[in-house]
Amino acid sequence: MSNPLNNKIFQDATKARAWLESLLWADGRVCGYCGTVDESTPLTGRDGYFQCNSCRKQFTVQVGTVFERSHIPLNKWLMAAFLLCASKKGMSAHQMHRMLGVTYKSAWFMCHRLREAMAPLTASPLGGEGKIVEADTTFVGGKEKNKHANKRLGRKQGNKGKEAVHTLVERGGRARSHHVANVSGKTLRPILFTQVDRKSSLMTDEGGEYSRIGKAFASHGAVNHSAGEYVRGDAHSNTVESYFATFKRGIIGTYHSVSEAHLKRYVAEFDFRYNERSALGVGDGERATKALKGIVGKRLTYWATNEGANT
Repeated sequence: MSNPLNNKIFQDATKARAWLESLLWADGRVCGYCGTVDESTPLTGRDGYFQCNSCRKQFTVQVGTVFERSHIPLNKWLMAAFLLCASKKGMSAHQMHRMLGVTYKSAWFMCHRLREAMAPLTASPLGGEGKIVEADTTFVGGKEKNKHANKRLGRKQGNKGKEAVHTLVERGGRARSHHVANVSGKTLRPILFTQVDRKSSLMTDEGGEYSRIGKAFASHGAVNHSAGEYVRGDAHSNTVESYFATFKRGIIGTYHSVSEAHLKRYVAEFDFRYNERSALGVGDGERATKALKGIVGKRLTYWATNEGANT
C-alpha cells in the first residue's frame, strides 16, 4: 500500500491550492469577503488570486478561513491536517515542526487553527427515542507527586487544581465534550438539556448532580462505582470511560501539559476524531477532508491564541 503522504498535494503548493479550491468551491467560487458566488475574475499573473466583481476586493481560497493571512505553504497545511487527523492520540507541535520543517511557534499555531476547524459551528442534539446517551466527567491535570515542589497543593487534594471535562457519548454514535468550571447540577443541567434529546435514556454514575437532571429524560440509569458496580443490564458508562481512556492517553502521552485557556480546543480535537472514526466508516483521508471543510467562516489570530501556555 502506497504512503498517502506521497500524494502531490502534500509536496506541491500549487497542487495543494487547486485541491483546496475544488474542495471548498465545489458549488462555485465564493468571495471570502462578501460571500458572492461565481462573480469573480482571475487576476492575470497572480495564480490563485481573484477579484470579486461585487465588492471589488481581491481574494484567494484562504480568505475567510482559518488559513487566512498565513504565509505557510498550503501543501504543509494539508499535510498537518492529515497528520493530526490520522494520529489517534494527537500529535505534538514539536513533532509537527520536525516533520513539516517549520518553526515550533508556527507548528503550535497551525495545530490550534486546525483544532478550531474541527470544532462544529452548530450541532444537533445527541440521542433520541430508543437511544442511549452516557454522561461522565474526568479531570485534567498532573499528579501532585510529579509537580515541582513549589506548585504542589499537598496531600489529599483530590481534583483540586485540575480542570473538569464533561463528556456526553451516544452509544454507537457521537461524542460531545465541554470544559466546565465545576461539576454540579447547576453547571451540567444546561449542557445536558441543550445537547441531549429528552427522549433519550441517560446513563451515568452515582453522582448526585445527575439525580434531578435524569428525571427530565425518558429514563435514567446509574451505576454505583464506589460500591464496585460497573454494569447492570443496560446501565453503565463504559462507552464514555473508553472515550476518556483515549483522551487521557493523548493528554498525558502526547501533549503532556495543556493550559486551561486551550483545553476547549483539545477536547474539540478528540471529539472530532471520535465522531469521524473508522468504526463509523471514516478513513484517515476522509477525516482530514472533513476537517478541512471546517476551516471556512472561522478566524483565529496568533495573539488571541497565545494567551495560554504553548503546548
